[in-house]
Amino acid sequence: MRTIKTALLSYGLSGRVFHAPFVHAHGGYVLVGAWERSKEQIGKDYPGTKTFRTLDEILSDPGIELVIVNTPTHTHYDFTREVLLAGKHALVEKAFTTNAAEAVELNRLAKQKGKVLSVYHNRRWDSDFLVVQQVLSEGLLGDVVEVQIAYDRFNDVLSPKAHREVPGPGAGNLMDLGPHLVDQALVWFGMPDAVFADLRACRTGSKVDDYFELLLYYQGLRVRLRSSYLVREPGPGYILHGTKGTFFKSRSDIQETQLKKGMLPTDAFYGIEPPASHGTLFKTGIDREDPIESPRGNYLGYFDLLHLAIVTGSPVPVSAEEGVLVMRVLDAAAESNRVGKVISL
Repeated sequence: MRTIKTALLSYGLSGRVFHAPFVHAHGGYVLVGAWERSKEQIGKDYPGTKTFRTLDEILSDPGIELVIVNTPTHTHYDFTREVLLAGKHALVEKAFTTNAAEAVELNRLAKQKGKVLSVYHNRRWDSDFLVVQQVLSEGLLGDVVEVQIAYDRFNDVLSPKAHREVPGPGAGNLMDLGPHLVDQALVWFGMPDAVFADLRACRTGSKVDDYFELLLYYQGLRVRLRSSYLVREPGPGYILHGTKGTFFKSRSDIQETQLKKGMLPTDAFYGIEPPASHGTLFKTGIDREDPIESPRGNYLGYFDLLHLAIVTGSPVPVSAEEGVLVMRVLDAAAESNRVGKVISL
C-alpha cells in the first residue's frame, strides 16, 4: 500500500481526537507531525513525529503530500489556498470556509492544480447518521414529509478562545455545528428550494449565536435543523415522519467520547452503540415499537476513501463541490436571519 505523508496545521482537540488517531492507525498514511505554536506535544503522543513552528516548514517539505487544515474557520481559506499553491492535497475541517465565495475559489484552485480537496464532514460516519440513512434507503417510512435534525448540548460558559466568542467570520454556533446538520440534510434530500433561519445569543454575555433553527423547504417535505448550547436534557437527535411511520433516534454516537478516553479506532468495541441507544421505528397501523440497531460508527472509513482518492483518483469523500453547497445554505441562513425572510436558493 502506498503511504501518504501527512501533516496537521494544529494539535489541539481537533488534531488529538479527530485526525491524528486515524492518520496514525491507517496503514495508508504516515503522520509526519503538526504545526504547534508553543507546545511540543505531538512527539510525546506519537514518537518520531515532528513539531513544525511555521506553515512554511510544512509547505516546503517535499515529502508531505497531504495537509490537514484544522485551524479556526476564519483561517481556512488562506491556509488551504497556500497548501494548494504549494502543490499538496488538502483536508479541511468544517466549516469549509466562512462563505460560499471562498469555497468556490478553493474548489477552482484545487482543480487547476490537480489536487484532492476534501471537507471533513466526519458525522456522515456516525452510527446515528448511518442508521437513519439505512431507514431511508429501505423505505421503512414511505414518503418522508417532515424531518428534524438536532444537535443540542448544555454549555453555559463562554469559551476562552476568541475565535469562538468574538463576532466575526466563522464565529458562532451556525458555523460550528450548523455545517454538520446542513451536510446531512443535503446528503439525504439534496439542495432545498429555500431556507428560513432564526439565530439567537442565549448564554449570559454571549455576543455570538449559540442557538439556531433552520427550516429547509422542499417539495412535499420540510426539514428542521436546530442546535442550542442551553439544552440540559436533549430529545431525539433525529425525528422522521413519513406516510408509513415515524423513526426516533437519539444522538448517541460514541466515537468522540471513546477517542477522548484514549480508545483507538482499531479497538474491537470502537464505535459500537449500546442497545439502549438504538433507534425506534413506529409503523403506521401497528401497535408496537421496533428497535433498529445502529451500524458501527467509523471515522476511519473517511480516511479509507480519502486514501483511495489520492492514490487511485477515485471519488473524493465529501468533495469541495459538496462543501460549496453547504456554504451556500449557510450563507442563505445568515441572510434570512438578517432580513427576517425566506431566502430562495
